[in-house]
Amino acid sequence: MARIVYSLILYILSPLIFAHLWRRGKKNLGYRQHLAQRFGFYRQAKQQDTIVFHCASLGEVIAATPLIKRYLAMSHLPVVITCNTPTGREQIKQTFADTVSHVYLPLDLPFAVKRFYRHFNPKLVVILETELWPNLIHYGTLYHSQTLLLNARLSEKSAQGYQKVAFFTESIFQGLRYVAAHSQQDAERFIKLGVAPEDICVTGSIKFDIQLNELIKQKASELKASLSAHPFIWIAGSTHEGEDELILRAHQALLAQQPHALLILVPRHPERFDSVAQLIAEQKLSYRRRSQPTSPAHDDKVSVLLGDTMGELQTLYGSADVAFIGGSLIQRGGHNPLEAAAFSCALITGLHTFNFQQVYQGLYNHQACLGCENESELSNHLIELHNQPEYRQQLGGAAQQFVLANQGALSHSVDLIYKFLD
Repeated sequence: MARIVYSLILYILSPLIFAHLWRRGKKNLGYRQHLAQRFGFYRQAKQQDTIVFHCASLGEVIAATPLIKRYLAMSHLPVVITCNTPTGREQIKQTFADTVSHVYLPLDLPFAVKRFYRHFNPKLVVILETELWPNLIHYGTLYHSQTLLLNARLSEKSAQGYQKVAFFTESIFQGLRYVAAHSQQDAERFIKLGVAPEDICVTGSIKFDIQLNELIKQKASELKASLSAHPFIWIAGSTHEGEDELILRAHQALLAQQPHALLILVPRHPERFDSVAQLIAEQKLSYRRRSQPTSPAHDDKVSVLLGDTMGELQTLYGSADVAFIGGSLIQRGGHNPLEAAAFSCALITGLHTFNFQQVYQGLYNHQACLGCENESELSNHLIELHNQPEYRQQLGGAAQQFVLANQGALSHSVDLIYKFLD
């Protein structure tokens, strides 16, 4: 009954959801494209016995890429990758091209979800992280599709929220065929919410299983060489509105100590590229866009490189000495620091890291990350790391070792997929 009420409310709200997508399309036209897919209508031919990987947004797509590539190398079943955002979709296209089908996950409306299952006929739906849609899980069972939740994490706050509406959410968790959790604490929270103890295990996070292929390493090395006029390079990756001003002020403080330092500034969302460029200009800092090639002779005159390209964040991390991970100076919850750590960047983060609480706690425990509350503390850390290269290398090395020590979840996750396909 609760799911029916939920569905009716969703039907009533669907015009507002459509309007929201259209409004977001003013800044990112991708939200206005492929709208039919949001309602379960597809141009592709129908498929049989697929495996669906659902990655909510860009971060999940990047994290799931090694897992999906491992599966593609070992299986013949067709793969469908779904997501919710244009940046996620673009990353799928760049990474997998025509080796997979890629569509938007439909809105959780019964008619749209049923059309999705009838069109792709998945044997298995693999959901990354904790993107739980009641109708997607409910109709999966009716259409003889099993749902796995991999790389699953659940904060105490989220668990308490689900418990408050247990009359509604219990059936969702019971509808999951199996859960692979980040940690024992996550697993215990899932069990309290309705997952049977025999249907859950702890694998760790696949985000640790980062594959730095030779092409990425080569591109990073070439970029670093092209920026050799700058003795100190730091990157602020996946920044959000309200952070860029703080980061630029911290950079200006660093420039007072080292005039040839370079900041690589990478906004999280492409629709903000132009506004961030304007902000840099207003701060009277010389800059260029990564999307606009220039001669090495010009590069030594810029103090900010705006990362306004897609799919290059790993390469940009690999060219830097220090990495600040965005979404953490404001109450956004932070982003994944492990790509930068894999390149042995010295890590700095703000204090708002609740989206990756366990990862950051592990980094702190291994003395592999520095925290800052504001731009003043950020600039102090930058100046310290510039002045003490041995400490910088020690911090980056500890971060890299932390990544290596926690790898292995990828193989466990692949084994689980094959277990439930047999």
